[in-house]
Amino acid sequence: MATHDADRPGRRRWFRLREPDVASSDDQSQQDAPEIQGDRMTPNNLDLATETTSQPGGHARPPQSSTSADPALPGDDIRIERAGPDEATAAPERPEPEQFPLPRVIAIANQKGGVGKTTTAVNLGASLAELGHRVLVIDLDPQGNATTGLGLSHRNVEGSVYDVIMNDTPVDDCVEPTTVRNLFVVPATIDLAGAEIELVPAFSRELKLRRAIEVVRDDYDFILIDCPPSLGLLTVNGLAAADDVIVPIQCEYYALEGLGQLLRNVSLVKSNLNPTLDVRGIVLTMYDARTKLAEQVEREVRNHFGPKVYRTVVPRTVRISEAPSYGQPVIVFDSTSRGAVAYRELAKEVSRGATRRSG
Repeated sequence: MATHDADRPGRRRWFRLREPDVASSDDQSQQDAPEIQGDRMTPNNLDLATETTSQPGGHARPPQSSTSADPALPGDDIRIERAGPDEATAAPERPEPEQFPLPRVIAIANQKGGVGKTTTAVNLGASLAELGHRVLVIDLDPQGNATTGLGLSHRNVEGSVYDVIMNDTPVDDCVEPTTVRNLFVVPATIDLAGAEIELVPAFSRELKLRRAIEVVRDDYDFILIDCPPSLGLLTVNGLAAADDVIVPIQCEYYALEGLGQLLRNVSLVKSNLNPTLDVRGIVLTMYDARTKLAEQVEREVRNHFGPKVYRTVVPRTVRISEAPSYGQPVIVFDSTSRGAVAYRELAKEVSRGATRRSG
């Protein structure tokens, strides 16, 4: 937390993020990496400490390029120095990605609400479809915002993801087309709100969505799962069914607090349910270049996670916020806006290295 006199020249300003239920002390400089014990994980703090020196005039220095090939594991206590004036001002280039086969199932997950999960799922899906990929968006959030954001009404759908999970309805029977070519959606309705409770006594409850997706997996190039803002059974179903996870992070302090817990839960799912699960990337959203805080959050995230962070940063724009009210992705609503350009660039980064299937 920043002290009141942190802006004085020569003073240090500390940003320390902790899990709320973990005891810590000021003189503790390093935390052990999280350990998995059976079906639970020993929680540890995710401490991102930033040592900064204020500059005359209050100008923020540019983000420091990361040189580490392997990002630090969640739970480490890392001190990050502010970038010097002679260092690069641009975000570091991600290394050339390894080729990966299509189809690919990607979960868009973060238990923090309002960080841009649904916006990313809708607009990334539309941008991938624009690149020529066949894309299916699965709305796993009971709020159903991805459904309405793609122009569908909850009252006009015959089948939903609730039927897929609870009634073993085939995914093909619930797929709805959208106004974007090559983009399809499995809608969500309010019935999904009760699925968390109904899944508790269900047999193999964590793998229901995975088994349903396996049937239609080869029909699409990308399947994007819009996970709810929680770490409940619906999110576990999404993570268990996915090959990769993309984590949207809002460029504000609170959005970072629960990131360590999310990554530990990804590790738990990987060790117990889905050995191939991997964090494919972190995307910074709602970036406001007018604020120094946004620059500081970007710097901390890039230095902590290195090449896992996508180079593309999604700005905070009115056009992105307006597009869902018209039931359209931003690339359709205003194709020349900064938000549309950003999501097109993000789609290129996500699909870079993908090997198209023959036939």
